[in-house]
Amino acid sequence: MPGLGTLINVAAIVVGAALGMALGGRLPQRTRDVVTDALGLVVLLIAALNAASVLDGEFVAAVGSSAPTLIVLGSLLVGGFVGSLLRLEARLERLGEFLRRRLSRRPVPAAAVAGHSGGPDATQETTPPVATGQDRFVEGFVSSSLVFLIGPLAILGAISDGLGNGIDQLVLKAALDGFAAVAFAAALGVGVIASAGPVLLYQGAFTLLGVFLGGFLPDSHISALTATGGLLLVGVALRLLRVRSLPVADMLPALFVAPLLTAVVAAF
Repeated sequence: MPGLGTLINVAAIVVGAALGMALGGRLPQRTRDVVTDALGLVVLLIAALNAASVLDGEFVAAVGSSAPTLIVLGSLLVGGFVGSLLRLEARLERLGEFLRRRLSRRPVPAAAVAGHSGGPDATQETTPPVATGQDRFVEGFVSSSLVFLIGPLAILGAISDGLGNGIDQLVLKAALDGFAAVAFAAALGVGVIASAGPVLLYQGAFTLLGVFLGGFLPDSHISALTATGGLLLVGVALRLLRVRSLPVADMLPALFVAPLLTAVVAAF
């Protein structure tokens, strides 16, 4: 059922946040590192299985035996070139920081404004505003939402789910998000649970896109997209394993280039 992976992801966030609120900050850093490393290894396995789509019979029959690897290579090069020119990775990071600043900003009390504007209390020392429960809720909601949404696995997994390639990527993301929700909720509270709403809408939209693409793309084009996505997942794994922080978001346009290159090569 399309969308099941996203529903599992949402459930993992809610359960993880509830567990985090119950546990507090008792999880040691070494435990977090071990879990992240294990998930990184599983990402490598899923990446290899997806990349093996380069050998699919429909793909080879449509473009020839030597072309599939070159199509994936060309897709990554062209997609990475376009994404780097558009600075997708940097834009996503700036978007996240902008939203965090905007939504977490607290209004300055009128007395403090008067004190800094040369009013009668200008010589008095002002006291910084105290964080309220609402501020903490907003910080938890914004911070966790950005972590759950701004990442290539959210897009790759949702599209793969919509294409009918299975929910393994989103189940893996659910494990990552659930564990992250434990840590966030332990520090920031109930606002983390609310971040499940944006995840449902965001990934649901990309799942619908995958359903739409799967409705008219031939199997060979889907194989090209899947194989290209598999290599992008290798980049995600390297980041999780702290080997190298590849700009995977800059390469996301490759997912749209792969079917186009397949169509061009198949036409000739």
